[in-house]
This record gives sequence, C-alpha cells and structure tokens, in this order.
Amino acid sequence: MINIHDIPELQRWVAHEKSQGKSIAFVPTMGNLHAGHMSLVDHARKIADIVVCSIFVNPTQFGENEDLDAYPRTLQDDMDKLENHGCDLLFLPNAQDMYPQPDLTRVIVDHMSTLHCGATRPGHFNGVTTVVLKLLNLMLPDFAIFGLKDFQQFTILKTMVLDLFIPTQMIGVETGRASNGLAHSSRNGYLTKQELKQAPALYRILQETKTGIESAERASHELIREAKEKLVAEGLTPDYFAICRQIDLEPATELDTELVILAAAYLGKARLIDNLHFHLNK
Repeated sequence: MINIHDIPELQRWVAHEKSQGKSIAFVPTMGNLHAGHMSLVDHARKIADIVVCSIFVNPTQFGENEDLDAYPRTLQDDMDKLENHGCDLLFLPNAQDMYPQPDLTRVIVDHMSTLHCGATRPGHFNGVTTVVLKLLNLMLPDFAIFGLKDFQQFTILKTMVLDLFIPTQMIGVETGRASNGLAHSSRNGYLTKQELKQAPALYRILQETKTGIESAERASHELIREAKEKLVAEGLTPDYFAICRQIDLEPATELDTELVILAAAYLGKARLIDNLHFHLNK
C-alpha cells in the first residue's frame, strides 16, 4: 500500500493509473477504522481495479461543542487493516492543504442538511459536503463508497453529486452489525460494558417500528411516540426518531412506499445513529 500526503503527488499517481485504463474506487474515512469500514474497502476491491482510501479528521464538520482534538486517532492500526484488505493507496492530507487560507468556500445542500442530525449539529453536513467534494475533485474516482448507517449523510452527498454533475457513481453499502444488531461504529468505543448491552435496543426498536408501519394499525406519530418511550425505558435518551421518505428525508405520507426510519439517541458519552430503509408494499 502506498501512502501519500501531498496533493500534487496524489494527482500525478491517480492520473497515471487512469492513463493505464484502470478504474478507481474511493473510500473516504476519518480513521479509527472498524469492521464497517473494512466492508466498504472489500466492496471497493470487488468493483474496481484500484482502491484508494483517505484518512482525514475533517475540522469543518465539528461543531462548537464537539471536541476535534478528542477524536480517536489510531493511524498505525488503521494502516494495517487497510493493507490487509487490499487498499492500494492511502491519502493522508493535512488540514492546511485541504483548507488553504483564506478558507472562504463551503458546499451546502440546502434544507436537507438542516433536518434530523443537521438540527442537532448545525453546519455539520456543510463540512461533510465540502470536504467530500474536495476529495472527489482531487481524484475523480469512478466510484465513491459510503456506509448506509448514516443514511442522511449518504442521501445528502448523492444529491450533491447529482446536482453538480460530478462523474462519480455513489455506492451505499449496507450497515455492518454485530450479532446482537448493534451497528458497527467508532462511537461504540465510548460505551461501557453495560451500555454495550443496552445499545442494541435502538435497532430492535427500529425493527418494531417497521413492523408497525407495515401493519398500518397506527398512525406514524403514534409509532414515533411509542418508539421514543421504548428508548427511554431502555435507558437511552432520544435525539430524534422520524419516519421519512428516502428521496428527500421529509416526513412520509400515506402515498410513499420508499421509506427510511431515522433515529439518534444518546447513551452515556455516545450519540448513536441508526436507520432502517425499506420498500413498503401496498
């Protein structure tokens, strides 16, 4: 695996590989890699000739009350995992190169970025879209691979790519889970042993809500209220719980069939997010 820190060197390397007719799949990350990240790399390996990953703890997606310096950095372990899973190139830029001064430009997907997680973390998705667009522009990969655990993030990024005519195919990979249903996440490292036993309740309640939607016995607002009550009973503090249509993450109506249930909840030091997306047969 080749490690590159310098932007011009990255662009020369990518240009050379493309001149050989090779396809490129790109997996952007912030490091602290886990099994979920590795499933993205494995998928990239299957669909492209070259797999490029990046590790960059992006400062613009951290809010005023979020500690950028506290984000876990496990570079050597991350590099070992990537090499073992067949990553060809790891891009390791620094903040000064990614955000040359004066730093005046942000990329905003309007409205959608203010919903759900965007309401709790104002400006967060503007930082995500900005850095992802920068990374896509640097290498113009054939494919960009993202996990669907953060369904809102993937939907926002897919919208950005379509709206700005970026010649990269966005691919979402299903959420990797432990045997108890808990989604793989860097945030799980903040959980105590007891909290790790409680955390799978979030996914279980998503599944129960899906069953309630399919049975059509109760209105959405009743299912949402029940879900929040169940989360509290399990020791979690709900941030939001929403039944939405997939295309724009707005509240689902009775006519919608492509649905996603989005949820976030606090447990100890961790803020857990999860979702369940599905087609509703009518």
